[in-house]
Amino acid sequence: MYTIKLIDTDKLNNIIPLLRVLNEKIDEDTLKQRLEDMIRQGYQCVGIYDQETLAGISGMWFLTKYYVGKHIEPDNVIILPQYRGKGLGEQLMKWIYEYARSQGCIASELNCYVNNHGGQKFWINEGYRVIGFHYQKMLT
Repeated sequence: MYTIKLIDTDKLNNIIPLLRVLNEKIDEDTLKQRLEDMIRQGYQCVGIYDQETLAGISGMWFLTKYYVGKHIEPDNVIILPQYRGKGLGEQLMKWIYEYARSQGCIASELNCYVNNHGGQKFWINEGYRVIGFHYQKMLT
């Protein structure tokens, strides 16, 4: 039996090991600093627990854009490798969609790394469609 719940702000550093699974190139201190900044900007995170073990997470941003209206952006969705293939991602997303609706959201949008083929398949199976490209330019 898995439990899905919002992670309290004072416990958000517990997500750092999972974030490193997604991108091990970013060091822990940098992740902690960025997380502090993100919390000040309204970041929320939901976790899926196997008893006391944090088996998966998704960050959540609530945004309003002219072309879609109020929506949720699941961010850095990660299920630990040993828990994959058990339907946890689908359970987590179902919780997120319900939570988003309760917050007045009418849509969900997200980014997925181009080399994350498993993630792309997951999002397509969740009913997402590709509507554009995400570009980035570093300023430093």
